[in-house]
Amino acid sequence: MNGAKRPVRVLHIITRMIVGGAQENTMLSCALIDRERFPSVLLCGPETGSEGELHTETRARGVTMHLEPHLVRAPHPFKDLSVIARLARFIREQAFDVVHTHSSKAGIVGRIAARRAGVRAVVHTVHGWGFHPRQNPLERELYQRLERWCASMCRSIVVVAEADREEGLELGIGRAEQYVTIRSGIEIEAFRDVAIAREEIRARLGLDLDAFVIGCVGRLSPQKSPLDLFAAFTRVAAARPDAHLVYVGDGPHRAALEAAAARASLEHRVHLLGLRRDVPELLRAFDVFALSSRWEGLPRVFPQAMAAGLPIVATRVDGAPDAIVSGETGWLVEVGDASGMAARLIEIANDPTKAKRMGAAGRARVDEFSSTRMVAQLEQLYERLTAADDRA
Repeated sequence: MNGAKRPVRVLHIITRMIVGGAQENTMLSCALIDRERFPSVLLCGPETGSEGELHTETRARGVTMHLEPHLVRAPHPFKDLSVIARLARFIREQAFDVVHTHSSKAGIVGRIAARRAGVRAVVHTVHGWGFHPRQNPLERELYQRLERWCASMCRSIVVVAEADREEGLELGIGRAEQYVTIRSGIEIEAFRDVAIAREEIRARLGLDLDAFVIGCVGRLSPQKSPLDLFAAFTRVAAARPDAHLVYVGDGPHRAALEAAAARASLEHRVHLLGLRRDVPELLRAFDVFALSSRWEGLPRVFPQAMAAGLPIVATRVDGAPDAIVSGETGWLVEVGDASGMAARLIEIANDPTKAKRMGAAGRARVDEFSSTRMVAQLEQLYERLTAADDRA
């Protein structure tokens, strides 16, 4: 088998290393893999954003990074053609055995470049499809056509949620045998074994110990739709004067969220913490985790909240049912249903015993989402693909 004879060189390609689920997944895939057997390089573009960047942490974990200045998120005909040629040359020069692309833009240019470079073991991970219901029909159709075309240029399509596999096959993207489900893994111990006391972290945040705290971690972006969560919170706040909403993250919707809180005279009960690196500690302050996304793959914040022992109330998008057993580990509501989300949050607030039972049930099944398991499955995939190349 190729992995036993010599190291298998892996190139991961992602458009930008902002703070986000796909980026954290890619970072851990490079950092935690057996580096003697699978020496890995992470290639990305230079763009960052208000969400924050992961370049510093990625390098601190010992991952070799290569910045490609022409790799940008927005469509750009000149840069996109240029980056395909540059990537193909880099892949040939570095003699990579496996090219693993992540998300839509990098998946398109990366797979074309790998084909030009003659790499056969090409893997693409879908961190939620790049097309979604809120796109205009022409743009959505274009992305679907590109995904169908690029599926012919890779051997394996990794999905983090079963819903992505089902949707891809329904749309004619790839063949069933190409699909592999590998959950996006987290470092569970960091979220399960937190030493700080709940009282201390609440004191730091200026929250009373007996307050009912709804927490969310995510980008303040159209995808996460934080204003939908705020609409639910206004109903909870009316029913529960002790309720507070804590939002960890940043993004383009911050100003709109601040304005909405001020208009509702709830600015003292809505706490926007911005980008934080102490998320495991902050989760200790929450009574329930809530997320109002409009579309998703499988949010990494779900297993993080599960490891922290929190019940979850979230919208029923794509991979959410893979993590949340509605009625057992939390509740799923329909997208945009602020009143339904509020009702479930109030139910949890009024029944602490049930909330604790839900949190414990989520914690009991979180090992399915461990980074150790994710990396082991990737190693098996790379070995299988390169062994097939050796036999060819």
